[in-house]
Amino acid sequence: MDERVASAIAHWGPRFTANGVTACDLRRITRDLDTWDGWCSAWWAVAAEHERLGRQALATGRLLSAGQHLAQAALYFHFAKFVFTADLDQMRRAHRRAVACLDDALPHLSPPGRRIEIGFAGGTLVGVLRLPPGPGPHPAVLMLSGLDSAKEEHRVVEQLFLERGLATFAVDGPGQGEAEYDLPIRADWSEPGGALLDALAAEPGIDASRLGVWGVSLGGYYAPRVAAAEGERVKACVALAGPYDFGDCWSCLPELTRETFRVRAGAPTQEEARRIAYTLTLEGTASAINAPLLVVFGREDRLIPWRQAERLAAATGGDSELLMLEEGNHGCANLTPWHRPYTADWLAQRLKGTTR
Repeated sequence: MDERVASAIAHWGPRFTANGVTACDLRRITRDLDTWDGWCSAWWAVAAEHERLGRQALATGRLLSAGQHLAQAALYFHFAKFVFTADLDQMRRAHRRAVACLDDALPHLSPPGRRIEIGFAGGTLVGVLRLPPGPGPHPAVLMLSGLDSAKEEHRVVEQLFLERGLATFAVDGPGQGEAEYDLPIRADWSEPGGALLDALAAEPGIDASRLGVWGVSLGGYYAPRVAAAEGERVKACVALAGPYDFGDCWSCLPELTRETFRVRAGAPTQEEARRIAYTLTLEGTASAINAPLLVVFGREDRLIPWRQAERLAAATGGDSELLMLEEGNHGCANLTPWHRPYTADWLAQRLKGTTR
């Protein structure tokens, strides 16, 4: 097996299934996958099967099934492209299919979602807003992706928040998802974070006085940056598997991750990408976080060293809690029962005053 294929499965296998890929589909996709060049097309083939199921359900009026099938297809098309920089045209075609499938699924999800576009810095930030059942206005969580994740990947976590009465706003920021082609990765998230929170707060049904922010992986760096910049407007912040100083993690990163960062940072060389990585630091910023902060990390994380989590929890100016899972991998995707429900309860308690 190609070393890059083996690396992708080793690093992200639990993440695929934790975020909704069925174990059987994962086996079908990877069992005959010998070369990295075939990664995107292998995922595409199975994604297309789920899309066909969704289109058939739409055509026959089975709308709930249509939403479920199309959201599943969107997830698979997303994983077809997530770190596939070997063929950027093929990657972008898979991404367009992911976006189209999710857009068509949104009205039929339970609860439904709505696409929101926000003009920013000459580009567009796109988010998906979902409101929990019942009367509003609702507290809400801004959900920030990492280097290789996007709004199409967060359906399972969204559901946990929605079940606890929290609205969700999963977004593509600079360097992510739909924004990655026009807006490069940036260290300072005060401007995009402010623009996203402004859009969220302006939505009918949202309680602008009860906003939280959650981020995973590199989003676990962005979320504290937003909390630090926004002060009292952010009432709670969760950093899952995020770096304190991304440059210090550079040597630990897989080749696929370093190359993905180079592309999405708009860097011409790996050396320039490494230089940009060192600008992504919470040094001098974390102390401005006054909102309650939950830092979730796995001690077996092979991408971001676990001491990065300790640095963040110790550096904040407010109330911080570190949940360190001894056998957790990157994102603790191998131990989701030990942190996802707790995180959802933690946010509900701070944004609603109750976990229910």
